[in-house]
Amino acid sequence: MVSRVAVGWSVAAVCVAVTVGSLTARQAGGSGDLDGVVRSPAGPEAGVWVIAETDDLDTRFRKIVVTANDGRFLVPDLPAGTYRVWVRGYGLVDSDPVSSEPGQTLTLSVAQAASPREAASVYPANYWYSLLEPPPATAFPGTGPDGNGIPASLESQARWVDVTKQGCQLCHQMGNRFTFDISHLDGFDSSVAAWDHRVTFGQRGAQMSNVLSRFGRQRGLEMFADWTDRIAAGEVPTQPPRPAGVERNLVLTMWEWGEETSYVHDEVTTDKRRPTVNANGLVYGVSITSDKLVITDTAKHQSIELEIPLREGADLVQSMFPTQPGFEPSPYWGDEIIFNAPANPHNPMMDADGRVWLTSTIRRRNNPDWCKAGSEHPSASYFPVPRSGRQISVYDPAADKFVLIDSCYATHHLQFAEDASDTLWFSGDANAVGWLDTRMFDATGDERASQGWCPTVIDTNGDGRITKPWNEPREPVDPTRDTRTAGFAYGVVVNPVDETAWISRTAPFPGRLVRIDRGDNPPETCIAEIYEPPSIENPNVDPSQTGHAPRGVDVDRNGVIWTALSGSGHLASFDRSKCRVLNGPEATGQHCPEGWTLYATPGPQMKGVTDPGSADYHYYNWVDQFGTLGLGPNVPIAAGSGSDSLLALQPDTGEWVVLRVPYPLGFFARGLDGRIDDPDGGWKGRGLWANYGSNLNWHIEGGKGMRSSVIHFQLRPDPLAN
Repeated sequence: MVSRVAVGWSVAAVCVAVTVGSLTARQAGGSGDLDGVVRSPAGPEAGVWVIAETDDLDTRFRKIVVTANDGRFLVPDLPAGTYRVWVRGYGLVDSDPVSSEPGQTLTLSVAQAASPREAASVYPANYWYSLLEPPPATAFPGTGPDGNGIPASLESQARWVDVTKQGCQLCHQMGNRFTFDISHLDGFDSSVAAWDHRVTFGQRGAQMSNVLSRFGRQRGLEMFADWTDRIAAGEVPTQPPRPAGVERNLVLTMWEWGEETSYVHDEVTTDKRRPTVNANGLVYGVSITSDKLVITDTAKHQSIELEIPLREGADLVQSMFPTQPGFEPSPYWGDEIIFNAPANPHNPMMDADGRVWLTSTIRRRNNPDWCKAGSEHPSASYFPVPRSGRQISVYDPAADKFVLIDSCYATHHLQFAEDASDTLWFSGDANAVGWLDTRMFDATGDERASQGWCPTVIDTNGDGRITKPWNEPREPVDPTRDTRTAGFAYGVVVNPVDETAWISRTAPFPGRLVRIDRGDNPPETCIAEIYEPPSIENPNVDPSQTGHAPRGVDVDRNGVIWTALSGSGHLASFDRSKCRVLNGPEATGQHCPEGWTLYATPGPQMKGVTDPGSADYHYYNWVDQFGTLGLGPNVPIAAGSGSDSLLALQPDTGEWVVLRVPYPLGFFARGLDGRIDDPDGGWKGRGLWANYGSNLNWHIEGGKGMRSSVIHFQLRPDPLAN
């Protein structure tokens, strides 16, 4: 990896010159196909994966296809090199790799697994996690430390499941071997004691340990210890189905990128609004652990890293994690500091000019005076903001520079509107939703005048406008006033039909979507609406049609909002046009069940959970508005972050297409996007992009030394098309 950075200062923004240069190829090109058949003693094996991997290029490179009904396969367009080629399939033992080169025809022999345990070694993490058994529904609401050990705040089993998902799966998979196998821990009297210790490891130990305490620590430890004990004693999950139908048309192409400690949170390849932008261009990702913009040239199979700069010195910017030894040493890294990233970049998004916009920290948390009470800035005068989290940066490949932009509001995710201002909206603040007029900023360089924000205040009194004073969060509600809502805004999207912004809040249970209409004179004309998914705790809805924890959020071209209910395991649509009530005293969240449609994602439930409680985890979701995958326009896709997959829903039929990444196990999808490289190029001219987004690459199959990979998902017309 190469990292280069030089710094220059300006008044309104920091411009940092970088030299990407021309990524030079180490070897000449040349490509070809690899074909053949997969056979076992039972005959041809259909719906299994053929994996071709090489280290002959500057990046480790893989291509994976699925066999047809007769066991035949074709791996298309392999760069010149020597490949390890082998087979993986449910019910089989991984075949021994053979050495091959493009242009050859192979017969690959595989054997049936000798036992369910041997077969289960390659199952996705969610199948193993389905063996986890939460307390029964009868144990809720909890009765506290002097009762059943479950906090009284956990009023239902669904809330327990929500903590299990939102608290324990935000950063990496649960259910892979590195989480259910505790055989490396010795010197403890019980598995409970071993678990009590293991959640304190490393720089993130305090975070993990705090989550355990949200269950009622002893009850939570007992649940995880029971899970690992049963697996150690031989319990195995059911076998997943093999790919079928269109799933066998999948072609996966993978390039490793980043360092082995790089926590590459997300990737971006194009402008979401115009997916032909940056056709055949570089792929970008952000490494949270090292403050790097990771860049891969997929044509030359090369990657570099660029340092994401700060406006203030690193010693002045607060780090999220300990940067000095003193934490409980990691079994993998000891007391080595692997999280050292004051810029803490999170999410990239590309504009129509191919610039990469990021949410990243550029300064300390306390806001400057122009953000606070007494400022003449319109938004600060209306709703002052004393502190922020991340701010904004943008990398311009054409100019080879970063520009840093201050913001009063905190940032996390970001999305462009389709308006004349190319407005960039941000989630990430608990109290305000902010935006940046990028056209104005480009023209003036004035970061203050180019931004605005407003609080999320709902029209409780039903008069059609927001007026002060309003009810503040956690105050008694005066029905004659409007009401301000608060809570961390995780996801954000802009409706192309009416230019309203929508954010997702995973808490308080069951979570909510918030609609923000700026009106014609923001922030005074800003007005919010809130919509909660039908809750299991709402006696007026069908329990089978309930869900919780909207996390990702996106929209189709018709203005229907889609969200991944990561706690309950759904992809859900919300159509506001179906709502009978939009504002007033009844519009407090659970007032529009008729607007929701919930689609349970494929895969097993957690053990003993009868209400919605999938063992999979959906970190985010995305809508393929322009048909970049090949399944048609407006196809919603959930990240199967616990199931090594992307999950595409056919909304007209309710059927799922599971795009599984079988190797290396540990594909933890976060965001994704789709790009059209050649509108006339058929399946080869388009596809989806995602990456291994785990912050623990040493949990990926292969262990320490493994790296994140960026993946191109393509669907060809049949399993043998080249």
